[in-house]
Amino acid sequence: MAFSDLLEEVGGFGRYQWLHVTLISLPGLMMASQNLLNNFVSGIPAHHCSLPANQSLLNLSLYTQVDEKQLLRAFIPPDPSGNRLDRCTRFVKPQWHLLTTNSSANISELQTEGCVDGWTFDQSEFISTTVSEWGLVCSLRPLKQMIQSIYMGGVLTGAIIYGSLSDRFGRRLVLIWSYLQIGVLGCSSVLSSSFSVYCIFRFLNGMAVSGVILNGFSLKVEWIPTKTRTVVGTLTSFFFTFGQMILAGLAYWLKDWRMLQLSVSAPHFLFFAYSWWYSESARWLVVNRRSEDALKSLHRVARINGKPEVINKLTVEVLHSHMRKEIESSRSSFSAIDLMRTRGMRRISICLVAVWFSTSFAYYGLAMDLQKFGVSIYLMQVIFGAVDIPAKLLALGMLSYLGRRVSQVSCLFLSAVIIFANIFVPTDMQTLRTTLACLGKAFTSASFTTVYLYTGELYPTVIRQTGMGFVSTMARVGSMAAPAVLILDEVWPALPSIVYGGAAVLASGFACFLPETLNIPLPDTVEDVEEKWSKGGFNFRRKEGGSEKEGGAPLSDACQHKGVANKEALPLKELKDTEEIGLNAL
Repeated sequence: MAFSDLLEEVGGFGRYQWLHVTLISLPGLMMASQNLLNNFVSGIPAHHCSLPANQSLLNLSLYTQVDEKQLLRAFIPPDPSGNRLDRCTRFVKPQWHLLTTNSSANISELQTEGCVDGWTFDQSEFISTTVSEWGLVCSLRPLKQMIQSIYMGGVLTGAIIYGSLSDRFGRRLVLIWSYLQIGVLGCSSVLSSSFSVYCIFRFLNGMAVSGVILNGFSLKVEWIPTKTRTVVGTLTSFFFTFGQMILAGLAYWLKDWRMLQLSVSAPHFLFFAYSWWYSESARWLVVNRRSEDALKSLHRVARINGKPEVINKLTVEVLHSHMRKEIESSRSSFSAIDLMRTRGMRRISICLVAVWFSTSFAYYGLAMDLQKFGVSIYLMQVIFGAVDIPAKLLALGMLSYLGRRVSQVSCLFLSAVIIFANIFVPTDMQTLRTTLACLGKAFTSASFTTVYLYTGELYPTVIRQTGMGFVSTMARVGSMAAPAVLILDEVWPALPSIVYGGAAVLASGFACFLPETLNIPLPDTVEDVEEKWSKGGFNFRRKEGGSEKEGGAPLSDACQHKGVANKEALPLKELKDTEEIGLNAL
């Protein structure tokens, strides 16, 4: 008997699970805002060098009867394309002769200087951003991308710190603290007086976001029966999708970075207030020798699910009999080193590192540079959010019918093809460029959906949480590197796309070496993985007609343990893992 069977006895996916999953998933609406906030908080408004202090365009236009935009031509040279005014230089002296229509002066010979008096920013798209407030343009332009990299560094740090804290203090307490941390630090960042102070707040905010994602995910799936986790995980990931569109609406409505920062942080006080209703994971409580508390949680779930008759039958002894494997495995300690110690685990881990890194790398490379498409950034955010809906439904269909490996390879390779194709589309064909970008993001989103499920099915129970933490850390590294690569467009505009696409192609090659896990029971121990590793592949037990047939390693040990003479008679539920990892959003 497994813990999943125990969940079925207390109501399966009943009233408690509906409330539990919904309440934990609601903050996902704001997680998208936190991850993609820099698109709007640090949006780059149209700008040019401020004019000398003794010059006023308003006074000059009244005096000369020339439009203000036309007057700028006397002070600001055109950029190399000649289509707009340069953003980082101005003439040392006004060039009034350039205002005449028949002027034939060689502009390249005229003396220019940098923006010694600062910049003038257009406020039609953004009223205020960190870029306009602290002048993060021209030579300081890389600092705009640094904000996102620092935030993702906080997410990476939080994955390491809060992952270990949750193993020690429980998923529930760390999750509650993370809600409070985002609310307090997110609102406090509104008061930032400098770029450095704001970066510190964003780093700490990123740590808390990681705490919410990891612990919310674990606490959610550990109360869901195995057979419903894939569907429920896919559906709840749409909270992140809708959150992307909510972010676009808030940004369009407010257009001020401080107000936007406040609006996406304050709701976490509400999440903090109701999170005390959550029940701690019964698995974690039993493994940490708190069986009485686990029993109380299960009794509570049974009452809410309308199963009062189960309460008297459910005792500590029954609980221990259902969680025998978890209790036994808790006596052995595993670390990240065990992910590389043996041949089978090493191959899985190396391939998954490449897939996780590249998926996150390409995803945030596309999602964090919306202004380059020449379309309204608010509309682009809505489109990029909406495209996740068919992408995740596509992923669900592919996973169910084509299998995990084909789905993973296809999503990564097709995203790379689309990213490469966009390099050859002229910049004036904005509709086609935008369409290809949306398709690219759709396939990277589908890749994320696939790899979350795939990873949980590849790692054995005793080290699954460690494995998920390890490979998701690589995803954070990819999300940190993605904004930095965007700076390469100053060297060659196509270079960032080549890097993103190349990484996706490389990862699709690594994914080819992963075993297929569709309709295959999950391994419980590292030894299970190694026994099933044969000639470059895995021979897992497959479900056939209500029983299991072994394609490689013998079942004698398991059969003898249960007193079964015929291995065909061993029920499938006796072998299934109780900790299948479901799907999650980014």
